[in-house]
Amino acid sequence: MFFVDDLGRSLRESGLMAWETFWPIVLGFGLSGVIQRFVPRETMEAKLGRHSPKNLVRASGYGVVSSSCSYAASAMTKSLFQKGADFIAALVFMIASTNLVVELGIVLLVLLGWQFLIGQILGGVVMIVIIALIGPVLFSKNLSGEIRNRLGKAGHEPYDGATSSHCESPIVGTKPTQSESRTLAAWSDASAYAISDLKMLRKELVVGYVVAGILATAVPSGFWRALFIPGRGLFTSIENALVGPLIAVISFVCSIGNVPLAASLWKGGISYGGVMSFVFADLIAFPLLAIYRKYYGIKATARIFVMFWLAMSLSGFVIGELFQLGHVMPSNSQAVMIARGFSWNYTSYLNIIFLLIFVALYILYRNQSRLSQQSNFAIDPICKMQVSISNAPASILGASGDYYFCSDGCKERFQTKMMQTESIDHGDSQETGKTRQKDKTRHLPILNNLE
Repeated sequence: MFFVDDLGRSLRESGLMAWETFWPIVLGFGLSGVIQRFVPRETMEAKLGRHSPKNLVRASGYGVVSSSCSYAASAMTKSLFQKGADFIAALVFMIASTNLVVELGIVLLVLLGWQFLIGQILGGVVMIVIIALIGPVLFSKNLSGEIRNRLGKAGHEPYDGATSSHCESPIVGTKPTQSESRTLAAWSDASAYAISDLKMLRKELVVGYVVAGILATAVPSGFWRALFIPGRGLFTSIENALVGPLIAVISFVCSIGNVPLAASLWKGGISYGGVMSFVFADLIAFPLLAIYRKYYGIKATARIFVMFWLAMSLSGFVIGELFQLGHVMPSNSQAVMIARGFSWNYTSYLNIIFLLIFVALYILYRNQSRLSQQSNFAIDPICKMQVSISNAPASILGASGDYYFCSDGCKERFQTKMMQTESIDHGDSQETGKTRQKDKTRHLPILNNLE
């Protein structure tokens, strides 16, 4: 009975968090879809060949206009490096694409307050500076060459994406003309990017809300006090900033899905710097570390983890101390607002408005094939995500039809399903043949008698 009550309270908390953040999620992904469709990025690989300050700023800008999915960012980073980008510039792109994107900032603003939005922006910049400084030390030219050889030299392999089942947002094509940007076809493409990004992150969002609800209601406050060691000044700030990313490693929650969990940690007593370092650390969640290992090997993955962990922890600590000195530190009582329950306020009205916007986006998405005049995009048959045909990370072209995939993972799953289907069909054919043979044998005596 107590378990049912606790589960009910946890799910209620999860639902209220989802309600509070519905409109900013729709707004953020809608803006992301518009950016991905209408901002040109077809030449980015050619402009990231070195880790000069100019190139790192450019890599950060490319990251800002990309998808916020951590898995997509990891796949794109590998592809950029494979195509000739500098490894440090590619890693900077990955940091920016998950920590400086629009939708993350909007959700942080609504769920935790403006201080966390500012902290996200400043912290992202600090992380990029740290990686620019220590990256060349950890990843020498020789090690970068080894990694590139492991992946295959740039230009000698087809453009491929993530090897996980998660999806990669396709590269945006050429810049649209003014007349094109006014057509329903172009906006249906933009809506498809938005809906596709939501699809790729739906599991992370659901897990994030559910885990956050459980942590906010079922975990005793004494556990948080023991973990975060409050009230010890500088030691608490350092300890929390170091522990925050480690929680992200074992939480298995990536991208925007970790924001509700961050709200629960903030309510539980972790310092502001600890919360920010946790939010920054979606790129070292365990599933992503497994992907890095497959891409780059154990040696490079260990260095990526150490570099990211230090950069994320130091960024959270620095931002926390700056806010402390500036006397703008938020109160964790802000996270309690989630538990007040449903009421008719600005959130409710905005949710209704953005529900209608979401319906409009979905209608455009569903009618994309009818509205679009050119076949510039295809739908991944596995994850149903939109893929730019000219830059598809993986494809199968043949007499039976052309298939385009968001990643190698989806392509492998498709091929596996096809093989299983063929095996079943072949087995059925053999079984049918055996049955016919048995029937023929069974009826032989009758046939002989007839003869």
